[in-house]
This record gives sequence, C-alpha cells and structure tokens, in this order.
Amino acid sequence: MTIEFVFRWFHVLAGIVWIGMLYYFNFVQTEYFKEAEAAAKADAMKKLAPRALKWFRYGALVTFLTGLGLLHYAGAMASVVGSSLIWMGALAGTLMFLNVWLVIWPNQKIVLGMKEGDGPAAAAKAGLASRTNTLFSGPMLMGMLGSKHLYIDDLSSTGLGAACALIVLLQLNALFGRMGPMASVVGVVHLSVVLTAVIWALLAFL
Repeated sequence: MTIEFVFRWFHVLAGIVWIGMLYYFNFVQTEYFKEAEAAAKADAMKKLAPRALKWFRYGALVTFLTGLGLLHYAGAMASVVGSSLIWMGALAGTLMFLNVWLVIWPNQKIVLGMKEGDGPAAAAKAGLASRTNTLFSGPMLMGMLGSKHLYIDDLSSTGLGAACALIVLLQLNALFGRMGPMASVVGVVHLSVVLTAVIWALLAFL
C-alpha cells in the first residue's frame, strides 16, 4: 500500500537521524568531551550540543509516530501482527523514545546550563539513559528488520514475555541502576550484540 510505504520511508529516514545522533553522542561526542580542553568543550556545549540534541529528539519523535502508523497498518496483516519480533522491537523503541524526552533531554538541559539543577547528577542520569538506548538499539533494529526478513514461528507468549521482561528490567536499571560495563564504548556495543542474540534465542526457542 502506498500510504504504508510512505510511513515506512519516513520511519526509516527519521530512524537513521535518531540512531545516528545517538551513536554520535555515545561514540564521538562523549569521548571527545573527556579529552577536550575547557574552552573547546564550553564552546561545543554552547553551540554544537543543543543543535545535535534538537535533531536527536525530533528524529526520535518522528520515528515513534510513524512507527505507530505502521503498527496501525500492520493490524490488517496477520503475518505481521503475529510476529513476536515486531512487538519486542516496538517495546524497545517506545522505551527509547520515552528515555529521550523524559530522561535525556530534561537532564541535558541542566548539563548545558539551560535550566538550573545539579549538573553532575543530571549528566549521570542522561548518560545512563543514553547508554541504555544504545544497548536497546540492537534488539530494536532486529525487531524492525526481523518482522519481514527473519522468520520466527507463531507468536510465543512465553518467549515474548521473557524478552519483554528482560527489556523492562534493563529499563529499570536505566532509571535507578548503574552504568556497569556500558561505561565504555566497547562495553555497550558488545552488550547490545549479546542482548540481541539473547532476545532472539528467547523468541525462537521458548
């Protein structure tokens, strides 16, 4: 259907912007800020970071809204609506979207001096949520692509329940826990790959 294709096109385009900015923050900007001289860091926080965060959060918004549209159109397609992959991916994507707007952005405004607050505490909260979104990006992508290109047998309530429970537990850590191995770029990348494999195994074999 033409309308479905339009939603899918915008969903993928906005997703590229969103996840591209997510990776930029986690793999490039954060690591640069650790080494940058004070003047260079201050200039980047004043002029660069706010622009990047704008693309980041609105990319997330458009990705989320077009994803809802795709789920609506998928409702008429039993083969898609019955896929545990798409529901797992939708859960991960929704939590990532909520992290952007309810955790990362409010705390980044404090870090950037756009509103008052405890800067170090805000940076820690935003950083943990951002690393968790990076962790979730692997399973989310599997959900996006897998519903069409990775066959898993009929919806398994046990496998889907286990996969979603794992995602929710990791989200709780994003809100109340610690960075752990996600503190390093290598650590979060490896964990995302492992999480993707674990979730696939839960969906495929439970």
